[in-house]
Amino acid sequence: MPRAAVLGSPIEHSLSPVLHNAGYQALGLEDWSYTRFECEAAQLPELVDRAEEDFVGFSVTMPGKFAALEYGTEVTDRARLMGSANTLVRLENGWRADNTDTEGVAGALEELLGDRSIDRAMVIGSGGTARPAIWALGQRGVAHIDLLNRRDRRAELSNLTGTLGIHVEPATYRDNLKALARKADVVISTVPSAALDGFEEDLAQAPVLDVIYDPWPTRLITAAAADGYRTVGGHVMLACQAFSQFEQFTGHEAPRAAMFDALRNALGRTR
Repeated sequence: MPRAAVLGSPIEHSLSPVLHNAGYQALGLEDWSYTRFECEAAQLPELVDRAEEDFVGFSVTMPGKFAALEYGTEVTDRARLMGSANTLVRLENGWRADNTDTEGVAGALEELLGDRSIDRAMVIGSGGTARPAIWALGQRGVAHIDLLNRRDRRAELSNLTGTLGIHVEPATYRDNLKALARKADVVISTVPSAALDGFEEDLAQAPVLDVIYDPWPTRLITAAAADGYRTVGGHVMLACQAFSQFEQFTGHEAPRAAMFDALRNALGRTR
């Protein structure tokens, strides 16, 4: 009976089981199951070491993404570039560490913008989600990113942005954010909603991807939609990163519509 699971802490509210189990059901993979395990970063190596052989893969959320990268006996280029992994796939003699958060952001951007060309973007934040956001922008040919933080954080991302050939200009909340956002083809927020208190109207000057999905909608999303801009939330990113995991675990093409419908139902969404 093949199994997979998501590891992280806290983990009780993870929606990964909703996505993956819906995929199994849609494809008639009745012998497959997907569950969750509470797991701190320091516990990850032992938990995966002791996993029974029918566990074919693990999704990894915080705080275990750095430990997952270190644990992998094989590491994909994109996971190495991100500096973290959210996916462990069992190999014949070890585990492959990958980062499908990159595909999560790429899929959300496709939902938001279609195949529209973008040259300049604003990214808010520089934490773990900012890296796959920058990666996805780089895949679309973005040459310039305004990176909004309380202080200049470019040095932490220099290996990633240098590899992708992206010029990054630092911005702070003291700058003219409305003018900067108006120059952007897309604004991606990777920070908690509270971090933007009072700045939402200024930032809502372009199509917006906000990685938050609960509670929804965020004030940034509401402000952008009110101004007529397209918006996408983090639930799309969550689904898109799971599609690749599903395919790596099972070897089957992910039934995306069924998985996404299950996620929307779990969140009480219509879109």
